[in-house]
Amino acid sequence: MSENDKAPTMADRVAELRRRQDRAREMGGDEGLRRHRASGRLPVRERVELLVDDGSWFEIGALALPEMRSARHVPGDAAVTGFGTLDGRRIAVVGIDSSVLAGTTAPTGMRKQGRLIDLAQRKGMPIVLLCDADGGRIPDVMGWRFSHLPLDFKTFLKRTDGGPTVPRAAAVLGPSYGDSALHASTADFVVMADFASLALVGPSVIEPATGEKLTDRELGGPDRVLAIGNAHMVVPSEAAAMDAIAAFLSFLPANSAEPAPVVPPAEPAVPADRIEAIVPLGAKAGYDMRELIRAIADADSIFPWAEHWGPSLLTCFARLGGDPVGIVANQPIALAGALDAAALTKEHDFVAMCDTFNLPLIFLHDVPGLMVGAEAERAGTLKAYERLALRIATAEVPKIGVVIRKAFGGGHFAMGGRPTHPDFLFAWPTAEMGFMAPDTGIRTVHRRQLEAALQDGGQAAHDRLLAELQGEWDAEAEPWEAAAHLALDDVIEPARTRAILLEALAIAWGSGPRVR
Repeated sequence: MSENDKAPTMADRVAELRRRQDRAREMGGDEGLRRHRASGRLPVRERVELLVDDGSWFEIGALALPEMRSARHVPGDAAVTGFGTLDGRRIAVVGIDSSVLAGTTAPTGMRKQGRLIDLAQRKGMPIVLLCDADGGRIPDVMGWRFSHLPLDFKTFLKRTDGGPTVPRAAAVLGPSYGDSALHASTADFVVMADFASLALVGPSVIEPATGEKLTDRELGGPDRVLAIGNAHMVVPSEAAAMDAIAAFLSFLPANSAEPAPVVPPAEPAVPADRIEAIVPLGAKAGYDMRELIRAIADADSIFPWAEHWGPSLLTCFARLGGDPVGIVANQPIALAGALDAAALTKEHDFVAMCDTFNLPLIFLHDVPGLMVGAEAERAGTLKAYERLALRIATAEVPKIGVVIRKAFGGGHFAMGGRPTHPDFLFAWPTAEMGFMAPDTGIRTVHRRQLEAALQDGGQAAHDRLLAELQGEWDAEAEPWEAAAHLALDDVIEPARTRAILLEALAIAWGSGPRVR
């Protein structure tokens, strides 16, 4: 056998493996990476380094290549998949490599993503999706190939085999269309860099389809996406996006079969003796509910979720005595705290997430009711209300409500009122409760009496009757009768709100493991 015909040795094979591994890490190559960085974005492998703990990355599928190949090298078929730890906990990561062919999706890359997602769900670990892609790759997904894509909605969208659910978090880090947008739509939390965009398809598809000329930002920039709930937070940098994902996942268990993680307790940033000064007595006076939450939750533990979607309702994660909770609170400085279709839909999704991942729910009521009128009907308020009420009623985690100032009509039920089976329902001495706000209710219920008084006795008679009816209505609305008839479990001093919530949560969880 000649020197040239000698069989390859193990050293030769290992050298070939290392050569291929090096090529797999090239991403878009020098020119592709130069263009990518010039757009202000980080390469996908640097994103992964920002996300996971040092030395913890375990990649799979790195040697994958496209089914349809050309002279252009497409490492990993433009997707990076693997596992790492985040603050010591194992996570699964899908990162799209937009430095090569704009991160477009083809069958091999899709197969990689699907395998990673399926494996993570079966093994019960959170999934992090790094989105930055321009949809499907041409010609790889054209014609019959599109219908034959290796896309399994029984696993890609969510787990459907009855096993525990895992949290999903997505970072939108560039123009994200097609399956990158679909990834984001499956996530429990979507954080968006302020230079990114998110939509079903991109401007290059929309213009020939509809004639509409749009920039990425006009189509799916942060302002548009946050307002409709397709993303939950916007941040100024990719590093901040990774920090947001770490903070979000810190409140949740690895999967729905485990209790949510507990940390050492901390006192609130606002002392209890300042609580009464935060909330004005007048039912129509505005104040920022976030200040009250800061006086109840552990300091530096509050993490807003979808603050710009349905802004008359606040939804946030926080900790009480180190234990994670989900807080749902009316925001009086937006629509006076009234609940429109967007707020109701946001609340439904937040309640469902907290119930799934074993976070108890705290409801802080200061609600004048549901939004009504022709526009509210067109927006779907009725259906959103019905879906929400059922989801709260069927939630199995502890549910505790506190009526701060007012809780009227369907708004009260949408905030965890008695028909939705809260474990405990408390009220401050300032609380007013009823099926309508007093000024509207009196004029609705007693309209004919008031009209008759005006006709028979003039304005003075009308005003005397109105004052009399107002007094009766106020007496019925105050918390004392509600407590007397056990519609409330107790009336509490504002300064004791946190202490009451801590004790009520401990009782509501019972002595077993803290899972639903």
